Amino acid sequence: MKKITFTLLIAGAALAFQSCNHAKDAKDTADSLNKTKDTTSNAMNTGGIAVNSDDAKFATAAANGGMAEVALGKLALTKTTNASIKDFANMMVTDHSKANDELMAIAKTKNITLPTEPDSAHIKKMDELSKKNGADFDKAYVDAMIDGHKKTLDLMNGEAKNGSDTTLKAFAAKTAPIVQSHLDAINKIHANMK
Repeated sequence: MKKITFTLLIAGAALAFQSCNHAKDAKDTADSLNKTKDTTSNAMNTGGIAVNSDDAKFATAAANGGMAEVALGKLALTKTTNASIKDFANMMVTDHSKANDELMAIAKTKNITLPTEPDSAHIKKMDELSKKNGADFDKAYVDAMIDGHKKTLDLMNGEAKNGSDTTLKAFAAKTAPIVQSHLDAINKIHANMK
């Protein structure tokens, strides 16, 4: 009993220390926590994780991208006057919020820790975009959405094809066509801006 109490005390202290370290990226923190939820040797202390590390990394990356899309969509709603971009940004907030909620529910059942905020790369992109206005903002936002949706589509298709967890595979397979429709919509907006 002393050994378990001591282990829990050490784990609690480590988590308290880690929560004070804001320099670490939210995505990296989630990946790190998921890595320690080993289902083989450490399951008793961590509660285990119900998926393999690749599926956990997928969930973390998908959550990270989804949160970023919502945040960037909200930013676009305050910055653009372009009606097409406003419609697209509203779609980003609605669709990605729904997908984020669904992914969060799945993660909870699988004991996967998801990031609570976008990673440093997405925060940096948001900071860059927030400093732009007018046509400069519109162009940068559209470019960021094209790039982000290409990466997200690859992520979803990869998990749908190669994932091990059936629930996460189904989520990815269901989400990929939505991401493709977003990519098609933003490419159309991009073509009309030229």
